[in-house]
Amino acid sequence: MNFRPGSREEPEINLIPFIDILLVMLIFLVLTTTYSKYTELQVNLPVADAQAPKQNPREVIVSVGSDGRYAVDRRVIDASAVEGLAAALAEAKGDRDDVMVIISADAQAAHQSVINVMDAARRAGLVQITFATQQGGASARQRP
Repeated sequence: MNFRPGSREEPEINLIPFIDILLVMLIFLVLTTTYSKYTELQVNLPVADAQAPKQNPREVIVSVGSDGRYAVDRRVIDASAVEGLAAALAEAKGDRDDVMVIISADAQAAHQSVINVMDAARRAGLVQITFATQQGGASARQRP
């Protein structure tokens, strides 16, 4: 029997593998929480707090309904294709070159309908495009 009161070695805790595992878990959590935020986006359009637009005599107002119908300067267009809409915009433009197109789309209108108006304006040679919105605040109400 060995009864020496010798020195005992203290156990050593190696932290390097522990830190490696924690870093891998941290990277995994950061990546998974970033992707889960994309599925929770809620977009409510169009509402803007801006000054009332000044009257511009060189403008063409294109209305886009929630059902996909178009109206150019308060005249309903029967054509739903881009070519027909471009012809109507070219007719409304006349011989003026500095015409501004104002797209007034319903909040429930399909995104493709607005893109069709922008494409038709480009084909008609109209490059100044803006969007009409309603005033924000108490006067703007969302539809159920």
